[in-house]
Amino acid sequence: MIICIKSSKQSSTGGKRTKNMRILHTADWHIGQRLHERQRTDEHEQFLAWLLGIIQEHQVELLLVSGDIFDTALPSSDSTNLYYRFLYRLFDETDAYTVITAGNHDSARHLEAPREFLEMGRIYVVGLADDPAKCIFTFPRDTPRVAVAAVPYLSEGDLRHLSYETEVDRNERYREWLKTFYADCVSAMPAELPKILMGHLFVQGGEIGTSERNVQIGGATATHAGDFPEDVSYIALGHLHRPQTIDGTDYPIRYSGSPIPMRFNEIGYRKKVYLLELSDDGALTRDEEIEIPVFKELCTIEGDEASVLSDAMTGDWDDKYIQVKLKLTTPAVGIGDEIRKAFSDRSGDVLSIEVELPETQQGPTIPVEDMKRPEEIFEQFYKSNYDGSTPDETLTQTFSELVRIVEESQ
Repeated sequence: MIICIKSSKQSSTGGKRTKNMRILHTADWHIGQRLHERQRTDEHEQFLAWLLGIIQEHQVELLLVSGDIFDTALPSSDSTNLYYRFLYRLFDETDAYTVITAGNHDSARHLEAPREFLEMGRIYVVGLADDPAKCIFTFPRDTPRVAVAAVPYLSEGDLRHLSYETEVDRNERYREWLKTFYADCVSAMPAELPKILMGHLFVQGGEIGTSERNVQIGGATATHAGDFPEDVSYIALGHLHRPQTIDGTDYPIRYSGSPIPMRFNEIGYRKKVYLLELSDDGALTRDEEIEIPVFKELCTIEGDEASVLSDAMTGDWDDKYIQVKLKLTTPAVGIGDEIRKAFSDRSGDVLSIEVELPETQQGPTIPVEDMKRPEEIFEQFYKSNYDGSTPDETLTQTFSELVRIVEESQ
């Protein structure tokens, strides 16, 4: 069985600028992320070029990026260069304003270090947030039509320590802190302007995959949809990698998700950005998802040795990342190398091979009188677990070499 993530056609519904404010919501770029140690700079570069084209095509006036710009707090020079080259093109080739917030993967101080310089290019970055009023921006700057609360990731570790506080109490205090922070943000926003809140956090009801790290799932730590203030037009979130909308309010609370699949288990995700049009009275007159093309196909191949090798020799694997789930009845020495070469011969790149063997019964009981040489015990163990078959010569030699190494170390 073969599962691949397929390329998709992008939306093309641009047009003349209207009086409504056009806004694009994205998040969780994770520039610098690796997939089984494969660098993905090319994919991120293609995504950012595509994103720039979407901004130009739809005449976007405001870009929102809700956290996790980088995959690590200390991004490489290649990742940093890619980020700043994109910001320069955004300034040079569009008229859009941009708001960027730090996520839990980012270094807040590193991200906002050039804050004053970037503001000259219509780019507003918030990494640290000790005062809600400092998170508020209005756009366009000369004749404001929308107010944005650029709230970065707020760590529970920033809470003041209280002696004898239980974990449940601390979680509840963290939730109340977030609730109060957003309420204070709305209070600091001009009352007459439509309001958008940004955030990088987990909201109860969100669907979590396995590629998110440091996500609090349950209990009081999760923010509830009802914790956000009223009189808001849209909440642009980051943190969860599957695009989704959270129920519970009369305005959208939305995760845009990551732009490229972070793991093979995200093959089924349709990656998106969200295009909004906001009227002067705060109504969303347009709320459209734009599917992101697949820049590198991820494929999962499942089956026994014969079927996997057959797929390798007959399929088109050019420029694909491949995960193999191999079902074996007995261990097979060297099968991994054989599979990788078979796919490589057709330009495929196998990143992971997961081997599934039948469940074994309880290990054999070997009488003391039968305990002679370790190789004999190993052979008896092997036969009892693999239907009486004898281990091949390579495996036996490997075991003997391990025994020799252990004996010499004693």
